[in-house]
Amino acid sequence: MTRNRPTIMDAKEEAKLLRADLAARGEAISHAQALERIAQRHGFRDWNALHAARRDAHPQGWASGGRVSGRYLGQPFTATVLTADQLRPGWVRMVLDLDEAVDVVRFDSFSNLRKRIRVEVGPDGHSRERTSDGVPHVELDP
Repeated sequence: MTRNRPTIMDAKEEAKLLRADLAARGEAISHAQALERIAQRHGFRDWNALHAARRDAHPQGWASGGRVSGRYLGQPFTATVLTADQLRPGWVRMVLDLDEAVDVVRFDSFSNLRKRIRVEVGPDGHSRERTSDGVPHVELDP
């Protein structure tokens, strides 16, 4: 049992890696079995218990006063979280005060700088809104 409690996304990634490792050794297990083993590795009775305990958890920096970094419209940023409100399990609405203003326009002859943004991000740290080429507006680093 470990004291480090993974996010749901981390646990799913661990399960994927566990399945691949076991498959390479000739032991095939289902994805559900891998999730159960990962949950037990982290001290939970089963996957449902891990999921219930972690579904509302988000990274520590995703709280008022926290620090985050990532990309906004494809441009790197660091910011202070001014507000953070839980919307539903795993989803947080934040207002970010960017350390340096980000130009949200891609044209050379025109600029529009943003220093403060409001965003809703899911458990993976990505916004639901996307640019025309499919990239999330905001991608927070883990």
